Amino acid sequence: MADADEPDFPILCETCLGPNPYVRMTREVRGAECKICTRAFTVFRWQPGRGMRYKKTELCAACARLKNVCQTCVLDLAHGLPVQVRDAVLGQQQAVPTQPSNRRDHVAKLAAQQSAGDAVARAEPAARAELRRMARTAPYYARNRAHVCSFFARGQCTRGATCPYRHELPDGDAELARQNISDRYHGANDPVARRMLARAAPRTDRLAPPADASVTSLFAADLDPAVTDAALRAHFSAFGELKSVVVAAERRCAFVNFRTRAAAEAAARAALDAGGRPVVAGAPVKLAWGRARPKGPRPEAAGSGGSSGAYPSQDPTAEGSVKQGS
Repeated sequence: MADADEPDFPILCETCLGPNPYVRMTREVRGAECKICTRAFTVFRWQPGRGMRYKKTELCAACARLKNVCQTCVLDLAHGLPVQVRDAVLGQQQAVPTQPSNRRDHVAKLAAQQSAGDAVARAEPAARAELRRMARTAPYYARNRAHVCSFFARGQCTRGATCPYRHELPDGDAELARQNISDRYHGANDPVARRMLARAAPRTDRLAPPADASVTSLFAADLDPAVTDAALRAHFSAFGELKSVVVAAERRCAFVNFRTRAAAEAAARAALDAGGRPVVAGAPVKLAWGRARPKGPRPEAAGSGGSSGAYPSQDPTAEGSVKQGS
């Protein structure tokens, strides 16, 4: 059975489309079978840019709309993330039958209904902020490079500079070599998604209280632009009196300094209960203990022959305010 609608343009992400605004495409109606629902669909083929490999659509438009993914790379259109990562962050999964006898009827029934993009819009603010944090901020055109030449890897390529494939040795990552479109679309057994989720998993060992009892500060990283000085004060003042809050907006981090160690430990325990990422102003924040300040005088710069140019104490008048005897 063919696609009910024959689109004039595919559903693509910015990376797969390429940087060329005048890209030329070939369009073949009912040119191939969708790798998900097995229905015939319109196939588009194009070259994203100079030196890049030719790409084509792999899914029908109905399946792509159902999961809100690109028809070529099968990544989420809004964030460029694998479906498994998006569903894990949102805490939900839009299941599609895996048996061929059920897939086509299911896709035809839901094609006109809501897509996965609607689920993102209804998600909690913290989940949306986490997706924005994990998403790429710019297209990744390196993904469109030519494939590695298998003849070159075996030392048998004779085409030299005219070879359309890359003359590089593969990295030998067996796990990433076992990717397939069906697993990526259904959000199961995707090795790329597993690695991304492992990197994004909070490290709770950073919230273990340090042995130095003088440490009363917490370090907040990966701050969303909505997390301001006032938002941090409003959130952490519930655990005890604050000494100061220092925000480095350009580095997206901040230091929260408490008056007492007990208040800092209470804030760390609350963050640990939240999985290491407490929600501040509707956005998750990565939290860790600060470090103890080094004790003793600062070492002098080697080869200075005199003053190191740094004050020996926190008092800026401690140097140069007393005249030296002749």
